[in-house]
Amino acid sequence: MSFGVPAFAVIGVTVSSQFLAQQPGNGDNGGQGEDFGKSSPVGFLILILFLIAVALLVRSMTKHLKRLPASFDEPAEEAPAAPAASSEADAEKPAESAEKAEKPVAKSD
Repeated sequence: MSFGVPAFAVIGVTVSSQFLAQQPGNGDNGGQGEDFGKSSPVGFLILILFLIAVALLVRSMTKHLKRLPASFDEPAEEAPAAPAASSEADAEKPAESAEKAEKPVAKSD
């Protein structure tokens, strides 16, 4: 779909676009002085620092992603739990297993 201008408005659109596209005649040049469009060495240094920071972040993230397990699903237990022989042993074992389950095991690097 294209934009069409009616025939009676062509002259008005052309004149207004010519007027709006002109640079100011008072020497201001709209803020475009002698150094307009040139970058400074400080800007280049900041750009290099950002690129180094991004490279270090990507490297760190890659290390962390390699440490993740392939799946977070818990493996299904194949063998059912064996019944205990005495009731006293039953009372002590769940407490011990609960303590072990609460303490996370730290991996050494």
